[in-house]
Parts: sequence; C-alpha cells; structure tokens
Amino acid sequence: MNSYSKLSKNELQNEIEKLEKRYNAFKEKKLKLDMTRGKPCSEQLDMCMEILDIPSKELRKAADGTDTFNYGVLDGLPEAKALFAEMLDVDKSEVIIGGNSSLNLMYDAVARAMSLGILGSTPWSKLDRVKFLCPSPGYDRHFAICELFGIEMITIDMRQDGPDMDTVEKLVSEDDSIKGMWCVPKYSNPDGITYSDRVVDRIAALRPKAKDFRVFWDNAYCVHHLSDKPDELKNILTACKATGNDNMVYIFSSTSKISFPGAGIAAMAASVENLNGIRKSMTIQTIGHDKINQLRHVRYFKNLDGINLHMKKHANILKPKFDIVNEILEKELGGKEIASWNKPNGGYFISLNTLDNCAKEVEKLSLEAGVVLTKAGATYPYGKDPKDRNIRIAPTLPPVEELKKAIEIFCISIRLVSAKKFLEMA
Repeated sequence: MNSYSKLSKNELQNEIEKLEKRYNAFKEKKLKLDMTRGKPCSEQLDMCMEILDIPSKELRKAADGTDTFNYGVLDGLPEAKALFAEMLDVDKSEVIIGGNSSLNLMYDAVARAMSLGILGSTPWSKLDRVKFLCPSPGYDRHFAICELFGIEMITIDMRQDGPDMDTVEKLVSEDDSIKGMWCVPKYSNPDGITYSDRVVDRIAALRPKAKDFRVFWDNAYCVHHLSDKPDELKNILTACKATGNDNMVYIFSSTSKISFPGAGIAAMAASVENLNGIRKSMTIQTIGHDKINQLRHVRYFKNLDGINLHMKKHANILKPKFDIVNEILEKELGGKEIASWNKPNGGYFISLNTLDNCAKEVEKLSLEAGVVLTKAGATYPYGKDPKDRNIRIAPTLPPVEELKKAIEIFCISIRLVSAKKFLEMA
C-alpha cells in the first residue's frame, strides 16, 4: 500500500473500515497483554537456577578470608569488585558494590548530593535551583528521581550517535545550576543507540561551570548484545582522565538482567577520590551489602568470559522476539510513512515514533483492545513528549504468541489513528 498521505478520501475510508473489523475482532477476545516494562521472561530467569545450588560451604569464605555470613566489608568483596571491573573496563580500586539494584545506587548518589554535597561542595538542597540534562527519549525512572527531589529537567534531543552535544556543551559551560546529566550510553533506553566515540570524547571534555557537575553513566546494557557483532562503546572514565575530568563521571551497572532482577548485584565505578567521598557516608548508611550473593555470582560467572557466554544464551531467546516485532512492524507499517522505529543491536527495547500528536491515542486504542503499553510520554521528562509521538516497545517478557498478537494490535491501532488523521485533513 502507498503512503497514507497519498490515499484519497474514499481509500482512507475503506482502509479504516477494514482496520476496524480487525480491531474489533481482537477486542472481542478480551485479551490481557502486558508490554509495559523490559522484564526478562521466565526462560531467561530459569537459566540461572544453578546459581542457587552452590553449596553453602563454598559461599562462607571470600578469597581474603572474609566470613560472608558476618558483618563487615563496607563496599564489596574484592572478587566481586574484580568481576565488575572487568565488565566495565575499570580498575577494581574504582568500583563499589551495592545491593541488587543499580537504580538504588543512582538514587543514593542524587540523595547524597542533595543532603551532603559532593567532595565538599554545597549540598544541592541548599541551592536555589538544581538542574539535570536529560537526553530524550530516555529512561523514565531517571526522570522520576529528578522529579522526586525537585530537580529541574532540561530535555536534550537524542541524535543517532547520542545526545545533541552542541546544546550540552553550551548549557553546562554557562549555567552552574546544571549539576548532572543522565546517560544510557549503550543500547540506550529506549532508542537502542550506542554513543559514538566522538560523543563520548565530547562528554569527557566538557567544561562545566559547576565544579560538582556529574555525568550519571547508566551502563545497564553493556553486555546485552543481540548479535555476534556488538556495538562498541568507548571507555568514559579513561576518556575523562585524558581531559583532566577524572571526577566528572559516575558509572552504574548491575546483573539485574544477567542473573535475577530481584536478586542480582549492582556496582558503581568512579574515580578513587569520588569513591572515598562516598564511603564516608556509606559507613553511616550500612554495615555492608549481601556478601553471600556477591560471592554466589562470582562463583557462578567466574569472569567476563563466563558472563559473555551466559549472555549469548539470553540473546538466543531475545533476538527471535526482536525479529518478530520488526517483521510485524515492517509488514503492517512499512511504506505507509506513518511510523518509524529503530532496529537495535542490543538492549531491551524498540523505540517507535508515530505521526506527531498520535502516540497517546495509539496507547488508548491498544489498551481498549487488551494491550498495555508503557505510557505515551514516559520517555520524556515530566511524562510530556513535546511531539506526542514516542512509544517504547518492550518485547522481552511476553511469550512469542502473545507478543505477536500484541504487536499486531499495536500496529492496527497506529494505522487506525493515522488513517483517521489523514481523513480529517482530506
């Protein structure tokens, strides 16, 4: 079929009638299909069951003799630090191990800056204004942290190679109330973009007016590839050291979508000076995180090779789902010029843009037919997509047959909303 923009009024009306028949047939089935979040499916979770079978006697003593069953070891076992250091390509002296969630570490980093400041700077809560740069579409939970703490968010457009760096450079150099920038640099949420070397270098070379400006580098998908030719991401900490900005970046990661989302381990990497500052408050906050779980992960994965081998098993489950989504999108929407979408090489999402001012209506129609999507606008600060067009697709959780139905309903909804829009203009 030709582009919807080239269809006559009668052709559009005929198209709408055909689509409504398909739509109503699905609606009558009273389906309940959840596409809201990027959760691993049950097959992925089952792959790690053996991690729970490691004998307790093998989990009692760490390599340095630490009794994992007792108090102590504030910032993580040495072998857990070594595992994440290899995964993030940093030195183990630049790693702190947390609980099961990297989001928790990010929240703590913001809360700590708000209440205590960073390396002797004024606590953010005592300042008149605090702002963060938010490359968008982006991760809704990042934006939720800012909103909770009253941090003003500035939307930065995402390009095909990362954030709009001309705008970033200008803003941070002129405004000392800009204290941070959120980044998902590899297989970004939701666009699936990996920052180019040039973008990483420009971030590392920033000259922010605020001395306590920090880049929150959420490297959640650093090993989450969908092909044998994964994207390459330049090392941000190394790049920052080369420009004299050693302290400017906080790096976060976890095993949440590697082992168990509810029982993994998380890590933060940063300069030694940054980490020493953080440890001062950690000594009050906690006596230490779950060392048994840290050692369990080390025993199971052993090293980066072990993680990469495990992640290939994940890819074997996920790539067919991503392929199904792309095939249905192409079949239903290709050539009609009513939607565009990315084809990521890794990560957990597919980002789709409808025609302007259509995403909320597409979400509404999909819901009425039994498909729950991530809320339209969620990928932008304050939940407000200025063009009302971006929708995040999460293909990972549903079984294949449910996924097929959900994407078909989603596509029918897009076509219906788009055809009606063109009919109004005809």
